Amino acid sequence: MYKAVIFDLDGTLFDTLPDIREVLNKTLAHFSLPTLSRERVAAFIGNGARELVRLSIGEENADRLEEILRFYKAEYAKNDGALSKFFDGEEEALLMLKSRGVRMAVLTNKPHNVALKTNENYFAPFCFDCVLGQREGLPLKPAPDGAYEILKSLGVKKEECLFVGDGETDVQTAKNAGLCCVSVLWGYRTKDALEAAGATRFASSFKELAGIILQQN
Repeated sequence: MYKAVIFDLDGTLFDTLPDIREVLNKTLAHFSLPTLSRERVAAFIGNGARELVRLSIGEENADRLEEILRFYKAEYAKNDGALSKFFDGEEEALLMLKSRGVRMAVLTNKPHNVALKTNENYFAPFCFDCVLGQREGLPLKPAPDGAYEILKSLGVKKEECLFVGDGETDVQTAKNAGLCCVSVLWGYRTKDALEAAGATRFASSFKELAGIILQQN
C-alpha cells in the first residue's frame, strides 16, 4: 500500500463550492458586476484566489483586479464555511486509512491560514500530518515545491506517496513532482477534462479511492 497520500482540498476533500460562490457573488455584486452560476464558478476553481477573481471579472475589468481581489479575500476570511460539506463516504474512508497507518497531508492553493482553519474546524478527527496552503515564498500548484515540502515533512519517498485531486492543476502537480496521481470524479471537473489534462487513473468514490491507496502498488 502507499505509505502517504497528498490530497487537494477544494472538490477533493471538501465541497467548498457553495461557500466560494456565495463570497464571490457577494464580491461581484458589490462592484456591480454580473454574478455567476455554480457551474461557472466551479470551472474557475483550482488555481488560487487571484485566478478565480480574474476569470470571474473578465478582461474588461483587469484594471480593477487588485481592488476586487482585496475585497474578496477579506470577505472569504470572514466566511464560516457553513455551506461546505464532506463528500459521500469520505469520513469512513479517512478514518480507515488513518487506522491502517497511512500518513495524510493536504496541499491546496487556498491561503495557508484558511487551509489551517478549515483543517482545525472540520478535519481534526482525521489527524492530518501536514496541511499546506498558499503562503509567501511557496509557488502555487502546479509547481511541485509544496509536494516536495510535504514529502520531506512526512519522511517518505516519491514512490511511497500518492497524489489525489479533482482538477487539471492536480494532475500537472503530480506530474511535476514525480508522483503517481488519482483523479477523483466527485469534484469540479469532468472525466473528459481530466483525461485531456493527462489523467489516467480515476476514483468514483471514496471507497474506491481507499482501495487504491491500500492495494499493493
